[in-house]
Amino acid sequence: MPRKKIKAKPLLDNIEYPADLRKLREEDLPQVCEELRDFIIDIVSKKGGHLGASLGVIEMTVAIHHVFNTPYDQLIWDVGHQAYGHKVLTGRKETFHTNRIYGGISGFPKRSESEYDTFSVGHSSTSVSAGLGMAEANKYKGDNNRKHIVVIGDGAMTAGLAFEGLNNAGVSDTNLLVILNDNCMSIDPNVGALKDYLTDVTTSHTYNKLKDEVWNLLGKISKFGPNAREIASKVTEVLKTSLLKHSNLFEALNFRYFGPIDGHDIDHLTRVLKDLKDIPGPKLLHCLTVKGKGYEPAEEGSATKWHAPGLFNKETGEITKVIPKSPQPPNYQEVFGHTIVELAEKNDKIMGITPAMPSGSSLNIMMEAMPERSFDVGIAEQHAVTFSAGLATQGLRPFCNIYSSFMQRAYDQVIHDVALQDLPVIFCLDRAGVAGADGPTHHGCYDLSYLRCVPNMIVSAPMNEEELRNLMYTAQLDKMTHPFVIRYPRGQGVMPEWKTPMKEVKIGTGRRTRNGEDIAILTIGHPGNYATEACEALETKGISAAHYDMRFVKPIDELLLHEVLGKFDKVITVEDGSITGGMGSAVLEFMADNGYRAQVTRLGIPDRVIEHGSQLELHTECGYHPEGIAETAAKMVGEKGKAAAKSTA
Repeated sequence: MPRKKIKAKPLLDNIEYPADLRKLREEDLPQVCEELRDFIIDIVSKKGGHLGASLGVIEMTVAIHHVFNTPYDQLIWDVGHQAYGHKVLTGRKETFHTNRIYGGISGFPKRSESEYDTFSVGHSSTSVSAGLGMAEANKYKGDNNRKHIVVIGDGAMTAGLAFEGLNNAGVSDTNLLVILNDNCMSIDPNVGALKDYLTDVTTSHTYNKLKDEVWNLLGKISKFGPNAREIASKVTEVLKTSLLKHSNLFEALNFRYFGPIDGHDIDHLTRVLKDLKDIPGPKLLHCLTVKGKGYEPAEEGSATKWHAPGLFNKETGEITKVIPKSPQPPNYQEVFGHTIVELAEKNDKIMGITPAMPSGSSLNIMMEAMPERSFDVGIAEQHAVTFSAGLATQGLRPFCNIYSSFMQRAYDQVIHDVALQDLPVIFCLDRAGVAGADGPTHHGCYDLSYLRCVPNMIVSAPMNEEELRNLMYTAQLDKMTHPFVIRYPRGQGVMPEWKTPMKEVKIGTGRRTRNGEDIAILTIGHPGNYATEACEALETKGISAAHYDMRFVKPIDELLLHEVLGKFDKVITVEDGSITGGMGSAVLEFMADNGYRAQVTRLGIPDRVIEHGSQLELHTECGYHPEGIAETAAKMVGEKGKAAAKSTA
């Protein structure tokens, strides 16, 4: 379907920074919004990225930068999926086509990238706390004129951190404006009582009967001059007396609540923001928006589908699909989703839990098949873990599926509520290793390191789909009484015929997949497939490499390590996790404890921040792609050969 063509003289071409935007007349802003929306659709359709969320806040983005003096006034985005328009208006229009591409700009706000990105984000619900910290800092420094604007979605508002920030901000006296971007969506539809509450607020007859009168009064504040604060106080009293009959949650937290208003009405939104600038103290503006606004396929289609649709034809809305010539391996996520249903059909103790990522983790398959046994708990990883622990105390077998990087948010619950009580919660950690274009906020670099030091934990990683199924089968057996971690990467496995019969894996055992004489390569998880390729390449060079799939990093297979270190004096460890404290470190610890001496090279994610790019690009950068493993092995064996040649000369 063709998009409406802009006939007026283009305005976006002459906007490099918000200062340029503020030179325009208010009547020009709708055209800016139309051009900005079209610009983002054009680039994302060709390059990929997050779409629906950014289209939903175009008017909000333009209004904020037009009304407030950014970057002096500080704008804090939550998560940042929705900040594409912000990036285009803040000096990155010419580089926006590199968004999320290796070496290009980040897909999220990033402080090192722009002074307009006041806080680096990627995980949800950090904005209110960060904004309050900035506001208190500037108040302490005597900079009382600086404004602080937080944009947070109703999905992000379900996390405990958001309420911790609101609770603290409500008793502060800071220039903090929280804009609640309410579209009933995060990536998947929102769930929980807060969603119901916000829906109730927006449909309340009592509320809406008074809304127009309140906003008409608010719209006149700027005309009252010195009496503006008195008028604002009266507005507040109206809200507290009449509207609190509706039991306003945000007023109860001591915020001045305004709204709900149409977040796509740029004229009204601009006027409201101008008036709110003059009202002191913490305020919350409730804006109703639509994900994908202004692009019909995204508005009418699934918001989950259009969150990050990949490449698509912007004229027709048809998403580009590459049809493979031969059967392809499934994504690990799909294997998890189908396997948990297969297991749950035979074991009525199995429950599925996810913190707001049912489609991303494929738990939606179980939610459709067994809705009474699967739970989306909202963006609340801490709650997901402790909720799972509660299920486990009653004899159930919870599979708690969390992205590896999001698991970091629940680390205390993992230790305090699961490990110390030695409860059989099964953690399936998705997106382990480098996550790709989402970059450092989403990379699952640290789980092997931060979990293997916790008592009672079993920590494993499958090399392929068959091993994932076997580990899931093993974890749900009644005799498994400890917390059990299974971590796997984003994306495809290696087995087109993946639905293999499941069998028990003995805890703490690895396997030798290839014999060799010159060097041993020890791997954990999916990089074992890279090692297989490397061994084949080395064989063509006359180097005989043995490969061991360790499978467990805790407990590590000590019998297998005795075999390896008793035979080889050259060893490579490979993992898609942090080198510091990971599987390679576990091997070195075993060597130190048992008096072994060998030359060990550890390959994995180095002790620095890895930026965004495709997974293979990042594996290559870190040196544990097939060629990197082979080159490392050839160098180590070559050095051995030179030393032997010298000794016989």
